[in-house]
Parts: sequence; C-alpha cells; structure tokens
Amino acid sequence: MERNHSFQYHPKAFHVFGPRHISSPGWRELISSSWKNESYKRVVMACFVQSAYLLELDRQENRYGLETALAPQWWTPFKYKLVEPLVDERDGSIFAAVLEWDQAAALADFIPIRPTGAPKVVLAIRGTLLKNPTIRRDVEDDLRYLAWESLKGSFRFERLLTALKSIIFNQQGSKNVSITGHSLGAGFALEVYKALAAEGTYVEAHLFNPPSVSLAMSYRILSGKAGFVWKRFKSMLPSNSEFHSKSIAEDAAESTESRITSELKQMLPMPHLYVNTSDYICCYYNYPDGVQNNSFNIGNKEKEVKPGGNALTGVKLFVVSKAKQRFLEAHRLKQWWSDDLELQMALNNSMLISRQLNSLYTIQPPKQTQG
Repeated sequence: MERNHSFQYHPKAFHVFGPRHISSPGWRELISSSWKNESYKRVVMACFVQSAYLLELDRQENRYGLETALAPQWWTPFKYKLVEPLVDERDGSIFAAVLEWDQAAALADFIPIRPTGAPKVVLAIRGTLLKNPTIRRDVEDDLRYLAWESLKGSFRFERLLTALKSIIFNQQGSKNVSITGHSLGAGFALEVYKALAAEGTYVEAHLFNPPSVSLAMSYRILSGKAGFVWKRFKSMLPSNSEFHSKSIAEDAAESTESRITSELKQMLPMPHLYVNTSDYICCYYNYPDGVQNNSFNIGNKEKEVKPGGNALTGVKLFVVSKAKQRFLEAHRLKQWWSDDLELQMALNNSMLISRQLNSLYTIQPPKQTQG
C-alpha cells in the first residue's frame, strides 16, 4: 500500500507532472478529431517522448507493471499501447519506444475507428539521461554530433532506422507513421527522417529541442558572415550584359525548380521543429539563412521570402516567444505541453534547416505506400 501511495504521488506521474487541460479521446472524436489541432498533436507527441524517458527510468528503479510503472500513464490516456521498447544491447538501456493505436482500449470508450489525423504507430525517442547506467552511451552520441553534426554510424541510429523501416514496409504504411524525439532523441529522429526521405519515403516528424550546436556549424556561421559581407560588396560592383543575361536565365530556371519543389512539398509531411531561443543546444535552428528583413540577395536583386515558415524547405519551425530563460528551463521537455506556452512560427529561412533538408525534396518523388 505504501508503495502504491508513493507511486500515485510520484513527481513524474502523469496527473502530477503532465498536461493539465487535455482530454482523453471519446466518441466525439468521430465528429471532430482533436488530432487535427496542431497544439493537441504537439502535446501528445511530447507526452509520448516523456514515456520513452520513463521507460528507462522505470527499468533503472525496478518499477514494473501497471501498478508501479510510470511510463504507461503517458500513453494510455490517448489510447495507445507499447508495442516494443528499443534497447541498446551494449548497456541494456531503453532509448526509444514503438507505440501503436490501441483499438481495444478505444472500443471500450466507444471509439470504433482511429480519429482522423491520429497516427497508427509512433516511434518516440528520448534524449540524454545523465545517470550511471546510460550516461556513457548517451554522451558518446552527444559528442558524435558535436564533432560531426551527424549521428550516422551510431548503433542507435541503425537500430532506429531498421525498426522504422520494418514498421513502414511490413506493417502500417508510411503515411500513418510518426517519429518524435527530444534533444538527442530529436537529433536521431531527424537523422532517420532524412535517411528515409533520401529513399523517397516520408513520415511525419515532431522534433523538440533538436541539437544544432556542433564544431562544423560554428565554423559555418563564421564563414557565412564573411560570405555575406563579400556578396554585399559584389552587389555594388557594375554588372556587364553577359552577366545580366545569365542572371535572367538562372532566375527562370530557379523559378521553375522552386515551383516544382513547392508542389512536391505540399504532398509530403513536413517536419515540425520546436525550439527555444534561450536553449543554446537548439538555438542555431533559428539562425537566419542570409535573411535580412525577410529578403535575401540574388546577384543584384532582392527576392522576397513569403511568411508562414521556412519557404525553402517547407519545414514548420515553432519558436518559444517568452522572455530570456535559463538554459535548463528552456531545454526541458515539459514546456511543450505547458498551458502557458507561447509559440510563433519562424518567418525567416533557417540556415541549418536549409542546409540539412532542402536537397531531400529533389532526390526522388515519394514512394506509394499503403495504409
């Protein structure tokens, strides 16, 4: 009894630590699906990532079963169930969770079909846990990203990619699959998203506080500043007729490519990135791609950037619009289900997003998937 009492009032219990004003799915979902609301979807995805953290903490603290484990509290209210925890065989730690729509639980609440917009399967990936059983492998991947701005080559990357391919091709079909993660987990989710997109397969992605700090990125920003000064200097030089005719042809080709790419992006699920400018781990995602006052130079011309996200990639970048915060507060996952969250969509093109994702939409058209 004493153990159950402490479990009910654990600081990470869903009803203590979780979202305050969010309802569980009911029969009304058949009329108006909450999953069509981007705020609702953001909150649920953040809760799924929290469950991935708690799966590992439950393991470390020997909490098993519905009576003592904390992780199930974070997926059951939304009618999902755990299909498979992904385990790092090197240290036995759980670093991700495969969650699936629980049709039996839904039927018990008179929901005969999955609501519109709700994914069949979600792959949720936790970030770094600074505890003895996991700290070595977690920090190892943190340093990998810091050095190379990539998580390819990591054991966990290969495990995640294999798991998601299995889900997509053997079970559900890509349009009903979502991937989400926080911090290091968001870095893995983005890396897996890019690997699949390079093959023409696209999934929905929700990335909270994705890592952006690396040695390569720092160098690139310094180089970009120098390059911007040089371009401004060149724009002041007189242009000859040969350059002018070449510029017109290049602009026409760019316009055609931009139109085709824009049409393709409307057919594909674009990643949702959630960043806080006070979080130095993800702040570079809000660093503009040579943008000044919503425009950027092409030769001697000014090209307007349309508002509503990152025009070059179609990625939805959401930025916390609060005043300056401490790092730990700005990096925490809890902020993404908080009631007082104030978000705004970034209007400028992000240098990091453009570099990482823009080429994906011209590699191959999306594969036809079922589901």
